[in-house]
Amino acid sequence: MPASGVPNSTMDLSLTAERDQKWEGFGGCFNELGWIALGALAEADRSLVLGQLFDPTGDCRFTMARLPIGASDYAAQWYSHNEHVGDLAMEKFCIERDREFLLPYIQSAKAIQPDLTLMASPWSPPTWMKNPQAYNHGILIWKQEILEAYALYFAKFIEAYRGEGLRIHQIHVQNEPDSDQKFPSCLWTGEKMRDFIRDYLGPLFRKHALDTEIWLGTVERADFNKWAHTVLSDPAARAFISGVGYQWAGQGAVQRTHESWPDMRIIQTENECGDGENTWEYAFYVFDLFQHYITNGVNAYMYWNMVLAPKGRSTWGWKQNSMITVDPDTRHVAYNPEFFVMKHFSRYIQPGARRVVLKGPWTGNAVAFENPDRSTTLVIKNPSTASSGLRVFLAGSTQEFDLPPLSISTILFND
Repeated sequence: MPASGVPNSTMDLSLTAERDQKWEGFGGCFNELGWIALGALAEADRSLVLGQLFDPTGDCRFTMARLPIGASDYAAQWYSHNEHVGDLAMEKFCIERDREFLLPYIQSAKAIQPDLTLMASPWSPPTWMKNPQAYNHGILIWKQEILEAYALYFAKFIEAYRGEGLRIHQIHVQNEPDSDQKFPSCLWTGEKMRDFIRDYLGPLFRKHALDTEIWLGTVERADFNKWAHTVLSDPAARAFISGVGYQWAGQGAVQRTHESWPDMRIIQTENECGDGENTWEYAFYVFDLFQHYITNGVNAYMYWNMVLAPKGRSTWGWKQNSMITVDPDTRHVAYNPEFFVMKHFSRYIQPGARRVVLKGPWTGNAVAFENPDRSTTLVIKNPSTASSGLRVFLAGSTQEFDLPPLSISTILFND
């Protein structure tokens, strides 16, 4: 800041009367290693951490969450819910494994936020349905009996979780379908996903009268034509699809998807994960992800691992960031920079809010929403090492603010 204490410069931001997408919520992902990390805490301390994430009066106020169907890359071991070769009728389908880690994690959160919206996706089908027969790498065997059985696998999962008192609101067909990974994964094409939804998954959900939505996701590539255009251009497939989920490089297809299918809901399904160092520099990058996805039309934003041990090492060796770390030796709980970035958005932008279209030089570093209670939330980043002035125009009035250097600020306007 200059010696006078006056901001380095003052620029304008207009909160217009134009509105865009309706907001559905914020959330994070349940994974086994997260519950194992929380297991180091006494029950009261664990409840406090979960309350900061999910309590409607807490810091983050999450109303959504994602979970894997079988093992993700942050499972303690790799598994599926049916490794009985040839069980096409899914008679031996079982979620017993989830009782150890995932179900307690989800049920603890749901006890705090009863209206939790759950979305689920597999990282890999059962290995006997793949070529080669392994959790990592490979493709789904493209035979009618396998495709019918795999659609049934999804239905069995939904029904099993309903038996645990948990409604699965959304199914995303495959995590990162265009990536052949060292960890559980399965390669698809847009054409195969279109056909599987249109000819197998959609009709089976309709036959079983399942109220779970089917989503085209979670897509990790920027190729709009290969995925969204290929699948959504088929009217029969599109009739079964409620939305599109994007993550990582998929951010490059969000704008074209929103422009081409403005009534199609879009979710950012997995926040990029960093390297386990949990720096403020990366947290500023995460703000930019929020800003990009939101201004290009997404309806919800999902963090990846909410809680991990320090350094956030996966079972296959990748270190990743988390909102919160729990040291298993000292039981120390650390709230990391990305926790506070998420809080800036999720605490103050309410489900049902409508995005406010912005105009002016600060637009590229800001998002704003009008909440159902008529309040307006503006979240803005000052990327400069100097203090900056901000002149906000809203509903015929002007207000001025001083944004600290290298800061993220949330400004609330009451009706």
